[in-house]
Amino acid sequence: MHDTRTSTTRNITPDTRRRAVLRSLAGLAAWIAAGPTTLSTRRAYAAATPQAQTFAQGLQQPWGLAFLPDRRLLITQKGGALVIVSADGRQVSAPLDGVPAVVASGQGGLLDVCLDPDFELEPWIYLSYAEPGSGADAGKAGTAVARGRLRGNRLHDVEVIFRQWPKVGGSGHFGCRFVFQRDKTLFVALGERQLKAPAQDLTTHLGKVVRIQRDGQAARDNPPLRTSGQPARPEIWSYGHRNPQGAALHPRSGELWLTEHGPQGGDEVNIARAAQNFGWPERSYGCDYGSFLSGCEIGKGRHAPDFVEPLTTWVPRSIGPSGLCFYDAALIPQWRGNLFLGALAGRALWRLTLAGDKVVEREPLFQSLQERIRDVRQGPDGALYLLTDNSSGRVLRIAP
Repeated sequence: MHDTRTSTTRNITPDTRRRAVLRSLAGLAAWIAAGPTTLSTRRAYAAATPQAQTFAQGLQQPWGLAFLPDRRLLITQKGGALVIVSADGRQVSAPLDGVPAVVASGQGGLLDVCLDPDFELEPWIYLSYAEPGSGADAGKAGTAVARGRLRGNRLHDVEVIFRQWPKVGGSGHFGCRFVFQRDKTLFVALGERQLKAPAQDLTTHLGKVVRIQRDGQAARDNPPLRTSGQPARPEIWSYGHRNPQGAALHPRSGELWLTEHGPQGGDEVNIARAAQNFGWPERSYGCDYGSFLSGCEIGKGRHAPDFVEPLTTWVPRSIGPSGLCFYDAALIPQWRGNLFLGALAGRALWRLTLAGDKVVEREPLFQSLQERIRDVRQGPDGALYLLTDNSSGRVLRIAP
């Protein structure tokens, strides 16, 4: 746990940013000197820089976002409301009926939302949420996934297709992002509910990525994991996760990429491949709360060879990485192929430049907004859409 890590990731420093600005200004001056200097020309140059504009507002702790085929936005609000924002952002609907009851406490509540791959044939939408326990589990909670058919302002035929086992006490580390794979199976990223050790226990769903079919059954070709004693849960895809709150498929490889919250320092970006173990709580580049007295040093951990190395980490301070998105549109050509993630504690949108599976550069954007960015998605118009996480939440649209 004390090997020094050498990273190829390069942060954008203030000096680097100043040099970039100076190069940009020099290029602008040369461009204007060489061509027309009309006001329209200057405006065209300025328009090439992506800007953040308020697209919709009046939301209460928005958490997840999905675009409907007609470009309206489905948005979950942590307190338990699912609303629809009009395609122009000017109207926010009343909460839809039929949404399951949630535990809206701590990090729990109504979480992510996504559309069925065949939505236009059968209008199923999927919701992840903190589900209250009953009977012997009264007072406990666990992450669940439900689906219902969206018709008008109501969900019909609502059914719970997956329940994280076991339900436990506490109100932290529910996860829970999810994304459909190309074969129409569903990846669900689950936190370990602040219990640590169960992330390594293959008889539970805590601290796992599970892969299920649309009816909630385990995907037929999940990896055959082995454990001593009881059999592993058949839904498990990967394990050793702490609290993944961002998930996206790579547009070329189709692999699942995750953002994960570290403890004090050690936030991670990972590729969740079948049967891989990502180390928590045995390994971390951060330090668990209170562990400084035992000699833990932030940034001095090491995963390999026993556990999978993250692609990049944040030390010494955590940024609280949330929603994740690969940008693959033409509207902002200089960002095509980049990976974007929201930051809660870091209050920024991070842009990661990739070379294959390697993170070679990363840059925080829109820090001056001082907004907790909960989710980031590419819209059908090629813009990026962000959710700000507060009681007067907004949808921000990022475009030239």
